[in-house]
Amino acid sequence: TVEQVERLLSTPDDRETLGARDRAMLETLYSTGIRVSELVDLDLEDLDDSQEALRVRGKGKKERLVPLGSHALAAIKHYRDVLFNDARYAPCWGEDKDVRPLFINKHGGRLSSRSVRRKLDKYLREVGLDPSISPHTLRHSFATHLLDNGADLRSVQELLGHQSLSTTQAYTH
Repeated sequence: TVEQVERLLSTPDDRETLGARDRAMLETLYSTGIRVSELVDLDLEDLDDSQEALRVRGKGKKERLVPLGSHALAAIKHYRDVLFNDARYAPCWGEDKDVRPLFINKHGGRLSSRSVRRKLDKYLREVGLDPSISPHTLRHSFATHLLDNGADLRSVQELLGHQSLSTTQAYTH
């Protein structure tokens, strides 16, 4: 439910670097409906502050521009600010780097899909939600909540990066 998602998203302590990362990560998953594989493939350069969007590489390496909700954008900006000011991670984000992952692990490398799952599990336990909820459940919740609030199926299809409308229709059930 929307209330459960709100409880989950408010759980990470964003005063610390990794908590700020976790909040930004969860906000981004829910706000955009992107796949976990798309999330962990994001680079710093994929964030377009001016358009309030992310450039996402989906299945088949197809790129799409995905709008960010205001909460996700604020969480990402906060995470980026906290991270840039944390000397432990400065070498990971230098201007001389060819690729700078948006979401990094505690060692400064790219966050893995498995790590996203572990972090989600941690926060689900903290708020007492069903531990079988997966990162993909946030994608389903994103689509369902949009449709429940009057979004048309074609728009949701485009946001999710689905080829077929029938794939998106599965979310209505």
